[in-house]
Amino acid sequence: MNQAGLGWLAFAMVTVAAFGVYGVFLHSGQMNMADPVNGRYKSFLFVGIAYFLIAVLAPLAMMLFSGSDWNIPVKGAALSLIAGACGAVGAFGILLAFGAKGSPAVVMSIVFAGAPVVNAVVSIAQHPPAGGAGSIRWQFFAGIALAALGGCLVTLYKPPAAPAAAKAPAVQSARSVAGGR
Repeated sequence: MNQAGLGWLAFAMVTVAAFGVYGVFLHSGQMNMADPVNGRYKSFLFVGIAYFLIAVLAPLAMMLFSGSDWNIPVKGAALSLIAGACGAVGAFGILLAFGAKGSPAVVMSIVFAGAPVVNAVVSIAQHPPAGGAGSIRWQFFAGIALAALGGCLVTLYKPPAAPAAAKAPAVQSARSVAGGR
């Protein structure tokens, strides 16, 4: 591989790391809202604030400092809004899965095993290969099957949950700090 052309890989790995801990922090944020009914919505509100800070202010600053012409074509804006909506719906779906008693290890494994499968199918449909679907090598399809199998195996053989008694002291400690509420 050409070393000069690996910048994309570094950014991809940053994304892997960020998405890899996303579900864990999202679930922890939800649980630490101390509100079993609305904690997930409170947590998602702060996800939105983080998105605003990073996804709105950072590009504005980059465009300002790079001397952007501020010409934004309607089609590009519309497709980008759809992409943002897909991301937000996905993040909200993760929170709802946690609220329905899905564990971060299982939910995120299903998401990150299933998303590449969906991505591959949609990408091929939108941008078919030059020789048609028949020109796609078998290893590509094997990779899709292995991704799906991996999500299935993680779901079926997830680690056992900690016993409720082991969690009780932490809850009691939090209550005593909060003034016994």
